[in-house]
Amino acid sequence: MKLHPIILCGGNGSRLWPLSRDHHPKQLLALLGGRTLLQDTALRMDGLEGVAAPFVVSNAQYRFLVAEQMREIDKMPCTLLLEPIGRNTAPALTVAALKILAQDSDALLLAMPADHAMTDGAAFRQAIEAAVPRALEGRLVTFGIVPNSPETGYGYIRRGADDAIMEFVEKPDAARAAAFLDSGDYLWNSGLFLMRATVWIEELRRYRPDILKACEAALATGREDHDFIHLNGCFSGCPSESIDYAVMEQTNVGSVIPLTVGWSDVGAWGALWELGEKDEAGNVLRGDVVALHATDNLLIAESRLVAAVGVHNLIVVETKDAVLIADRARSQDVKELVLKLKGLARSECQTPSRVWRPWGFYETLDSGARFQVKRIMVRPQAALSLQMHHHRAEHWVVVKGTALVVRDNEEFIVTENQSTYIPVGVRHRLENRGLIPLEMIEVQSGSYLGEDDITRFEDRYHRIDPPAG
Repeated sequence: MKLHPIILCGGNGSRLWPLSRDHHPKQLLALLGGRTLLQDTALRMDGLEGVAAPFVVSNAQYRFLVAEQMREIDKMPCTLLLEPIGRNTAPALTVAALKILAQDSDALLLAMPADHAMTDGAAFRQAIEAAVPRALEGRLVTFGIVPNSPETGYGYIRRGADDAIMEFVEKPDAARAAAFLDSGDYLWNSGLFLMRATVWIEELRRYRPDILKACEAALATGREDHDFIHLNGCFSGCPSESIDYAVMEQTNVGSVIPLTVGWSDVGAWGALWELGEKDEAGNVLRGDVVALHATDNLLIAESRLVAAVGVHNLIVVETKDAVLIADRARSQDVKELVLKLKGLARSECQTPSRVWRPWGFYETLDSGARFQVKRIMVRPQAALSLQMHHHRAEHWVVVKGTALVVRDNEEFIVTENQSTYIPVGVRHRLENRGLIPLEMIEVQSGSYLGEDDITRFEDRYHRIDPPAG
């Protein structure tokens, strides 16, 4: 019997805007130190015996960044299963269970959100080991966080005798949360689950056969591409449902195990202040920040100096293209702000200033009418696709490394302090065959500079979805 970790990596974390964006969600950010939340989740199982390689379920648009982050912590190869569109946690767990069952009929599954934090990994592993016998008995085990405050931002689970689940409760108001804390019968709903794969499929077939049927069809007609398994587009027709709603609130074989591991869902900026290391004035400071007569603030600078004087209980998050200023007590309302920005069609909600690609990244340095300036980094032995633009020309200046350039029928080398020009309508490709990252400045000019102005002819990463590079 092997324990198969399933990392659910499809959320977007809009309450952590402007660091978290639709195209670069919170689980892929290093919010608490040198590693991202995804990487911390993948490493959380280290030290347990009989654990299979991680199985990651993610949105297709994050695939290359997820794979790169798993490689950075030596967790590749692992299975990366890609959803064309997010359909919540029940379908995500189901497609993973079906795929794992095809290879291991006795599989034990541990479903973990990719965007949670735990400060006590040893206690987590001990809790998993202690819960394994319950799962082997055929129980669907979830883990409830022992609350230390009357939190209104979490759902609750009422625990009965012999770890039975008595009820699930949606996020309560302050009075009910305080009563839950006083009773000692309620735990925070962590979104962590341990179960036999066969039991999950049996219970899903009993309560939500429509979800099971849709997942089976999407997996059977999907395609495999290198490290990736792409679900068929019919997955978008699968009902969107959480594990709780689909099965756990209906099943008779559910159990809840108390968990005390320094847990947080890092759901809003207030949680990051709670988790962060504070100075003598209660401030959490990150980046180039100077604070004077300031107390109990979260101050984050990503690209320039942030100076704060005489402020209290604020959240200030600076990025290259946006600055958030909020009362720390209103950090949950950032999600509402993001919805308003989306209604205004603001691109800052979607794409960060640095955009990751399988070959490296680009970031916009400046833009205006008919021009745009980008910094581009290409990893060693990586290459952009062979492509052509209909509306823009490009000037490339190499500032570090060596570029192999294909321009129509030409192939030539451009080294540091040299440049080249790509006219409109010309096929071209940029490749780094060296041992160090290639860095260059690209100046675009033309009537339209959108990322979707691209025609691909060859791509070693087999991408079929614009935008690209």
